[in-house]
Amino acid sequence: MILIFGGTTEGRIAIQTLEEAGKTFYYSTKGDEQDVLLHNGIRLQGAMDAIEIETFCAQHHIKLLIDAAHPFATQLHETLEQVSVESNIPVIRFERIFPERDEEHITWCDDFEDAIRQIRKEDIFTLLALTGVQSIAKLKPLWQESTCCYFRILNRESSRRLAEREGFPEKYLHYYHAGEDERILLQQLHPEAILVKESGLSGGFNEKVEAALQEGIRIFAIRRPPMPGSFMIVNGEHGLRRMIEKHFPDFYPLRSGLTTGTCAAAAAVAATWDIFNVQRQPRPAEFPVILPNGETIYVPVEEQELYPHPSCVNDDWMLEADATVIKDAGDDPDVTNGMQIKANVAVPFRFDDPTPAELGADDYTVIVCGGEGVGIVTLSGLGLEVGGPAINITPRKMIENNVKACLQRLGISKQPNPFAVTISVPGGEEIARRTFNPRLGIEGGISIIGTSGIVKPFSSEAFVDSIRKSMEVGRATGSPRIVLNSGAKSEKYVRGYYPELPAQAFIHYGNFIGDTIKIAADLEIKAVTLGIMIGKAVKLAEGNLDTHSKQVTMNKDFLREVALSAGCGGETLAVIEKITLARELWTLLSAEDLQAFCSRLLELCHQYCDPLLPEGELTILLISEEGKIIT
Repeated sequence: MILIFGGTTEGRIAIQTLEEAGKTFYYSTKGDEQDVLLHNGIRLQGAMDAIEIETFCAQHHIKLLIDAAHPFATQLHETLEQVSVESNIPVIRFERIFPERDEEHITWCDDFEDAIRQIRKEDIFTLLALTGVQSIAKLKPLWQESTCCYFRILNRESSRRLAEREGFPEKYLHYYHAGEDERILLQQLHPEAILVKESGLSGGFNEKVEAALQEGIRIFAIRRPPMPGSFMIVNGEHGLRRMIEKHFPDFYPLRSGLTTGTCAAAAAVAATWDIFNVQRQPRPAEFPVILPNGETIYVPVEEQELYPHPSCVNDDWMLEADATVIKDAGDDPDVTNGMQIKANVAVPFRFDDPTPAELGADDYTVIVCGGEGVGIVTLSGLGLEVGGPAINITPRKMIENNVKACLQRLGISKQPNPFAVTISVPGGEEIARRTFNPRLGIEGGISIIGTSGIVKPFSSEAFVDSIRKSMEVGRATGSPRIVLNSGAKSEKYVRGYYPELPAQAFIHYGNFIGDTIKIAADLEIKAVTLGIMIGKAVKLAEGNLDTHSKQVTMNKDFLREVALSAGCGGETLAVIEKITLARELWTLLSAEDLQAFCSRLLELCHQYCDPLLPEGELTILLISEEGKIIT
C-alpha cells in the first residue's frame, strides 16, 4: 500500500499517476479545501504527527510514502523523515520543477527572518507579500512597524480567520483570483517591492517575478528549504511512476519504458561527461535526462569500457568519447527492446585555438548525426530532411538540450566549437525490417523517436507516433483519401477496394482506432476510410476506441443487444451463445440476419468515431476473413 501526503498540484498529479495502477492507495491532506477525484484512492484528512503516521502505516501495511506536500511544509518533511527511519519505509519526494535562480534581479533570503532583515536594510516602505496566509505571523515584526504591508491570500473563510487571529488589518488584505494577470494587483497597489517564496513553476513563481520585473518592482524571494537527504527526489509524473516501479514493483501490473530518444539522450550525456572526466572518476551508473515536459529522470548507462583520458584526443585532434544505453521498453511490445543505443560525442581541440572567453560565445553548438543502424529519410512528409538521419524533432531537441545541460553542470564555458553527437544502433538495419520504416521511406535502420520520452504499456507511444508519421507521409503524396487498416490482412482486401490510391495512403492502426482518427483530424485530412474486421468492430461498437485484447474482450451481452436492436431472430441469439470468436458470425448467421447485424454494428461504430473527425468524412468498411466488405 502507498500513502501520499498532498494538498498541492503535485498531489493531484500523484493521484493520477497512482490511479493508473487500478489499486488502492491513501491520499492525506491537512485540511479539507482541496477538491480531488479519487477512484481507487482513499482520502484522509487532518494533520498527523510521527506516532500517528507510524501507527497508520503499520495497521495498513504501507510500503511506500510519497511526499507531495508544499516545498515549505518543513515540519511535515521532517516528520516523514523520522517515520522513514523508525519504520524503514522509503520516501519519494515529488518535488516541483524550479527555474534557475536569478541572482541579478532577485534578492534571495534564507528564511522569513532573513527577509525581514533585508527588507529593513533596503528601507522598503510599501511591500506586497505573495507568501500565503501562514506567513502573516512570520512577518509580524515587519507589518507591525511603519512598513505598509499588503498580503494576498486565498479567498477562503479559514484564511480570513487566521489573518484575523493574528490581528492583521483587513483593509490590507487582497484575495487571489485564479487566472488573473499578476500585474493587475501590482498596478493597483504600486508596491516598492514584493516578497515571494521559491514555490516553483506550479506555484506561479515565474509569473510573479515576470510581472514585477515588467512593473519595475523590486523582488525579494525566500529560498526553498532543503529536503532530507534520504528522500528519493522526482519532479514529474514519469519519474514518480518509475520510482514506484523500482521500489514497489508489484504496484503496477505493467512496467513503463523509455523511448529510443530518451536512451539516445542519456547516452549522449554520459559520453559528454566522459570527455571532461579529467580526474578519471568511475562513471556513474545513471545519468539525468530532462524530458520534453521539463521533468528530470535518471537513466541507467552501461559501464564504461575504457577511460578516454589522458589519450582522448584522437588523430583528428578531436576530444571523443562513447557511451551505451540498453533500450528498456518496459512491458510495452517493442522490437527495439534490449537493443544498444550508442552515442559518440566529439569536439575539436587544438592547443592554439582561442579560448572560449576570447571567442565570446553565448551558447554551445550541438550537431546531432545518425550512424550505424539509424535509418536515412528518403521520402518527404516526415518533417525531416530527405537524405538526413531518421531522428525525429523531439528526440533531436532532447539530445541537444541534455548535452547543453550537462556542459553547464560541468562548468564548461560556452563555445562555438561544435559538439558532434552521433547516434548509432547496432543491428538497427535488420530490426527496421520489422517496423513501418520501409513503407515510410526510411532505409537502413530504425528511427529515433518519442514525444514524451516515456513509453507507457498499452499507450504504445512508439506505435502511435509511427501512425502519425505514416499519415504525414500519406498526406504528402497528395492522396485524396487516407485508409486506416488494423494490419496487413485487412489492408490487402481494402487496397483492392481503392486500387487507385498510393501505398503510403494505407495506414496500420493496430488497436488504436481512436488515436488514429484523432491524428487524421489533427492533420486536417478530409476523407478517411476505416477498414475493420468484425472482432475489433464489436469492441469499437461498444465504445472501446482501443481494441487491444488485454484492454477489452468480446462482450456477448452486448452482441445480444446489437442483434435484438437489428431485428435478428432467436436463431441468431442462439448462435451468439455458442461462439468463442466474433468472426464466427460471418458463417453461422443467415444472410438476412448477417446483413442486419452488420449494418447495426457499423451504425454504432460511426456513433463513436464520427465525432473524432468533425471536419472530415469517415467511411467504415467491415471486412470478413475472406475479404467480403460490408459498408
